[in-house]
Amino acid sequence: MRPGPSQDDVRRQNLGALLRHVHVHGATTRAELTTTLGLNRSTIGALTADLSAVGLVSEGAPKETGRAGRPSLVVRPESARVYAYAYSVEVDRLRAARIGLGGAVLDRRDLDRPRGLLAAEAAPLLAGAVKEMQQLVPADAICVGAGVAVCGMVRRDDGLVRLGPTTGWVDEPIGAALADELGIDVPVTVGNVADVAAFAEHARGVAAGCDNVLYLYGDVGVGAGIIAGGRRLTGHGGYGGEVGHMKVVRDGRPCECGSRGCWETEIGELGILRAAGRSDARGRDALLGVFDAADRGDARAQTAVRQAGDWLGFGVANLVNVFNPEMVIFGGTMRDLYLAAAAQIRSRLNSNALGACLEHVRLRTPKLGTDAPLIGAAELAFERLLADPLDVG
Repeated sequence: MRPGPSQDDVRRQNLGALLRHVHVHGATTRAELTTTLGLNRSTIGALTADLSAVGLVSEGAPKETGRAGRPSLVVRPESARVYAYAYSVEVDRLRAARIGLGGAVLDRRDLDRPRGLLAAEAAPLLAGAVKEMQQLVPADAICVGAGVAVCGMVRRDDGLVRLGPTTGWVDEPIGAALADELGIDVPVTVGNVADVAAFAEHARGVAAGCDNVLYLYGDVGVGAGIIAGGRRLTGHGGYGGEVGHMKVVRDGRPCECGSRGCWETEIGELGILRAAGRSDARGRDALLGVFDAADRGDARAQTAVRQAGDWLGFGVANLVNVFNPEMVIFGGTMRDLYLAAAAQIRSRLNSNALGACLEHVRLRTPKLGTDAPLIGAAELAFERLLADPLDVG
């Protein structure tokens, strides 16, 4: 018979639960925490005192409530003092941000990324952006970690990017390269961009309160972040969600992954530009140009958009049948395609998805917009703190 949790284990679990609630939901009264966490008032008081003592939260009187009696103190995350660094390595750009406890973006830098730039070359650029931001960090602030979102297959155990067809990366140790460049004694956690964006939207975005979510992210390629039963579904090694490499056309067009007929050859950047007669163009601006031309009546652009929308609906219908999500979110260039071809997508989804799986599905765009990967990367970094708040610093 296994021994039950010790008092110290229970205390740490409760501290983590309280801090996580304030981190996700923002300023919360002690009374609300008592109800939400199912703990008594004295326990909530003791927990907030412990978190205040190490500088993770602060307490203060609420704004005027208009109610009689003594108001309950409000517990707030120390967003300006406790932070994580977040990075997003995308096809055409690099982004770095300093994100405070509670999800506030405190500072950020965006850099152009030449296609083909490897991890050893990207790491110094991202580190340089961080060093600029560090000059504005308060002296008593605490960095609890760093998170990186990348387009590619990320090995869970060590953050190695095994394959990033759209970035040209094979076995690239971006986490280790960044840790060396930064010279800061905090963990650097790496995740797939679609997975971390889904994580962010589930925690504090459009999918808050949904336990089964599919987040489709597009750039040159297409990937998915999957939330099942309230948990991220990443597979055995961390490589789950590579939906862009579902085979949809037997012996179809060559894909960046080395195979043929993958879904992303029809709905990714290159497929849409090819169908619109713009194969020499690259990048999101070129893709937006196709959608704009279609909106203005360009026949070839309209055909390209309709075809891509039909293929997107086809693939989403299959994913809805497999995962039975409550919500499908379209991020990155999938957002642009969804907005341009919503009628084709919905029509194909309605005709191909099983009625029982389809009846509760909502189609949405990200509430966090293009910040979802950065905020999700920061959430990766905050996980260690939320698991053991007193291990900060």
